Amino acid sequence: MNQDYIQPNEWSIIEEGFDVESVKSSESLFSIGNGAMGQRANFEEQYSGSTFQGSYIAGVYYPDKTRVGWWKNGYPEYFAKVLNAPSWIGVNVLINDVQLDLNTCKKVENFRRELNMKEGWLSRSFTAVLANDIEVEVEAKRFLSLDLDELGAIHYQVRPNKDVKISFTPYLDSGITNEDSNWDDKFWNTTKITQVGQQAFIEAHTMKTNFHTCTYMESQFFLNNESIDLSPEKLQSATGITYKYTAVIKQNEVFTIHKFGGYTVDRYHDKDDLITAAKTNLTKANALGFEGLLSLQKQAWKTIWEMADITIEGDTKAQQGIRFNIFQLNQTYLGKDTRLNIGPKGFTGEKYGGSTYWDTEAYCIPFYMATKDQHVARNLLEYRYNHLGKAIENATKLGFTNGAALFPMVTMNGEECHNEWEITFEEIHRNGAIAFAIFNYYRYTGDYSYIPEKGLEVLIGIAKFWHQRATFSKDKMKYVILGVTGPNEYENNVNNNFYTNYLAQWCIEFALENIEKVRAEYPSDYRRIIDKTNITEKELGQWKTVAENMYFPYDIESNVYLQQDGFLDKELITVADLDQSQRPINQKWSWDRILRSPYIKQADVLQGFYFFEEHFTADELERHFDFYEPFTVHESSLSPCVHSIQAAKLDRMEQAYQFYLRTSRLDLDDYNHEVEEGLHITSMAGTWMSIVEGFGGMRVQEDTLSFAPKIPKQWKAYSFKVNFRNLIIKVNVNQNETNFEFEGDKPLKIIVNKRFVTINPNQLTVV
Repeated sequence: MNQDYIQPNEWSIIEEGFDVESVKSSESLFSIGNGAMGQRANFEEQYSGSTFQGSYIAGVYYPDKTRVGWWKNGYPEYFAKVLNAPSWIGVNVLINDVQLDLNTCKKVENFRRELNMKEGWLSRSFTAVLANDIEVEVEAKRFLSLDLDELGAIHYQVRPNKDVKISFTPYLDSGITNEDSNWDDKFWNTTKITQVGQQAFIEAHTMKTNFHTCTYMESQFFLNNESIDLSPEKLQSATGITYKYTAVIKQNEVFTIHKFGGYTVDRYHDKDDLITAAKTNLTKANALGFEGLLSLQKQAWKTIWEMADITIEGDTKAQQGIRFNIFQLNQTYLGKDTRLNIGPKGFTGEKYGGSTYWDTEAYCIPFYMATKDQHVARNLLEYRYNHLGKAIENATKLGFTNGAALFPMVTMNGEECHNEWEITFEEIHRNGAIAFAIFNYYRYTGDYSYIPEKGLEVLIGIAKFWHQRATFSKDKMKYVILGVTGPNEYENNVNNNFYTNYLAQWCIEFALENIEKVRAEYPSDYRRIIDKTNITEKELGQWKTVAENMYFPYDIESNVYLQQDGFLDKELITVADLDQSQRPINQKWSWDRILRSPYIKQADVLQGFYFFEEHFTADELERHFDFYEPFTVHESSLSPCVHSIQAAKLDRMEQAYQFYLRTSRLDLDDYNHEVEEGLHITSMAGTWMSIVEGFGGMRVQEDTLSFAPKIPKQWKAYSFKVNFRNLIIKVNVNQNETNFEFEGDKPLKIIVNKRFVTINPNQLTVV
């Protein structure tokens, strides 16, 4: 492990002691967000040491022109960058005209930082001796409001050890840059800086994409908790504005600033009304005050936790890990806007562009289906439906015809914007995850209406793609799919990746099944869809032929499906026999060496066994798990959760537990030595799945909720809730028994350990 400075705590992430080497990592780990915006845990006051500054607005991006050595037909023209937005959090502090800067202070003691997940706030406190030998005690607390999601609030107080002059200088800054950019383009254009009394506003828009934003602030001041009025000295530049408030503070008096700020964006307001909207937010903030806003924040998080919390007794690190994951998922996406999605780094960093990947469909939708109302998951499905036209466009650029759709590997608006050819052109299995999510949503919620209304059009576009992407092999007398990259990105341009071929077959069959269902039960929708998609009986027959004759590589001796043609040609040295000094191989080896190795980045064949568990026997799962897991290096954040679920199904609880710890504490313990770049938000949903689907054994079988509960020996008990078809069911598991509670008005039949059990509303049912 790379780090161990995070203190074990059930409800908080706590850092004690100041270490310049951990600043960037902590900026990631202590990030805050509210679904509409987010920020890394950068200090409010100036910090001259190594730091990764980051504030982000949901859905606001820049199309950074792709940088490649050799352009290929169909190549994406840009990579969508989540933008470091104008900053509003800054409050520089001068003590007798000397800057408070933890990088230059003579001494920093009693440093403590806490991310309180139960109530949704970030705090920091420390004692510092400045270069002029003045000692100050500082306490800061901030949060991004869930109720007023364009607004954030900061409480910052200073207590000096002698009579001093203190200046608080809150500022707005739109002269910011991204950590990563291909060409060092200017991403933002500042158009106007406005001052109105104690309020300040910066209007700026993104270049090319032309998102208009207003960044704003207003401050209140207190001496020993009593409100005071101060007049600022105002300093303005081409891209920033600073208000300097100065007061003489006596020894041990407490001087406090409350700063309110945030963003208004033309996604939700007319671009000419952004300042007006910002003023409305400031009026509400001033009326409620910091404590009033904080009270609303605590209640909002209480409501979230009442449904989403998972409790674990007897294992503080495991408890902290799952709550951290659930907390960050809710900070990133709350399902309010169908134009938004879940980026792999959320609001915690810029890697991967902050865009949408197949992670949403494969890992995140189960979490949101079970912990929110079903409309939240449906909004994620609608996000893809709204991009169907672009998916058809993406496929057309690659030579596909007749409405075939290839959804992008990475996107902000439906256009493909991933700039690595072996991913962009070859990791086409993402199409299958999108189709699977439609199936998974219907299976879990029982809401079929999405399919005739929108989903079937998506399924048809995907089926058209797979039909055209398959090639008939006269040698094999089967349909093959050539030149792909499976989920295991450590092998590129392979033929007949089992997972991809299996998904392709299933997608076609699922589309055919639903065409018939809609034809029979929703005739008006059927006619509309047929007219729109131009499918014919002849084409449907061709799809069926491809599906029925799909090729799957198989090794008779090992009795397993091969990950792809030629997998057994590799030098099959297991991870256990790999020199640990060579790990992680993605940081130690050349790409050539990785591609020739047998090492698997994440579940690939086993990802297929996870999606389609009911298609395979337990013996088949065991054989494939025993064959592939020993070659898996788990260097993708998406890998441990799938293996944890499958190990639990196989009753390998110690292995399942270790995989759970790895996925739940991936960032807290920095397994991959990269947490300073941001958190692994989408894989956090896999952590939830590890408990609910892994240890809890939750499935939907025979249109009924099913459980096969197990518990690691390290735990005394655990519990979770799920919202299944608008019924809230709580599962409590301990070392001796499982019991169920649910809120409803009539008995509910569920399956527990393969037998039907009736649970009654508002009473405990012990199994």
